[in-house]
Amino acid sequence: MITITEQEFKQLAEYIEQNYGIHIKKEKKLILSSRLYNELVNNNCENFTQYFEFIRSDKSGKALIELVNKITTNHTFFMREADHFNYFRENVLPYLAKTVKNKDLRIWSAGCSTGQEPYTLAIIIDDFFKNEKALWDTKILATDISNKVLYEAINGIYGKDEVESLPSMWRLNYFEKLDNGNYMINNKIKKEVIFRRFNLMEKVFPFKKKFHVIFCRNVMIYFRHSTKMELINKFYDIMEYGGYLFIGHTESIPRNETGFQYILPGIYRKV
Repeated sequence: MITITEQEFKQLAEYIEQNYGIHIKKEKKLILSSRLYNELVNNNCENFTQYFEFIRSDKSGKALIELVNKITTNHTFFMREADHFNYFRENVLPYLAKTVKNKDLRIWSAGCSTGQEPYTLAIIIDDFFKNEKALWDTKILATDISNKVLYEAINGIYGKDEVESLPSMWRLNYFEKLDNGNYMINNKIKKEVIFRRFNLMEKVFPFKKKFHVIFCRNVMIYFRHSTKMELINKFYDIMEYGGYLFIGHTESIPRNETGFQYILPGIYRKV
């Protein structure tokens, strides 16, 4: 096993935080080194100093992609923090249905991981609008920095145990059961979600239109407070007035540091 020195850890951790916002604490040193061990071996690096130079000099970008895949935590499941989805269906969508101009509904799932969150939102939207759905543009932008989870999300295949707790009508109307017992999101819902690789640490967000709803749940728990607030204020700037921001239940936004108004745990609004 190749050990990582204090200086190597500091150098690599600072690089990761500067580029991806993820703050890796000192007590995570062994976890970081074990996650990256195979990358060192596969790229013939004898130590973490060589590996650091390798990822910085790799013009193909593949080394950085693999680094991101290794350091990100992607734990999610359908209907995680279900009260957020209930609030979205019962409060947010009725409001937006009455107020959104040109029937152009703009929703962003930031840090979408393997796709359960944006697919759930697309299903709720389809179920809410029913026959009027064809009159609306409701495509959801779903982004993540990990190519690995985006690949899984685009495939949209989930195990039986992942979908069995969902309403039976959802499984019937929005999934296809595969021969191996797994379930795949059907094309009707797949077409409603646009998956893209995107780094939330980008200095300028390239979106031409503002969003009505942003979901960024359990992403900022890996950020320092200053990084988190910079991102939240960027969310505020690219959101329509009256729009909603959903963050994780264990996360919160200081009321004196943002224009967002607290609604419920993990739910904020731009007013």
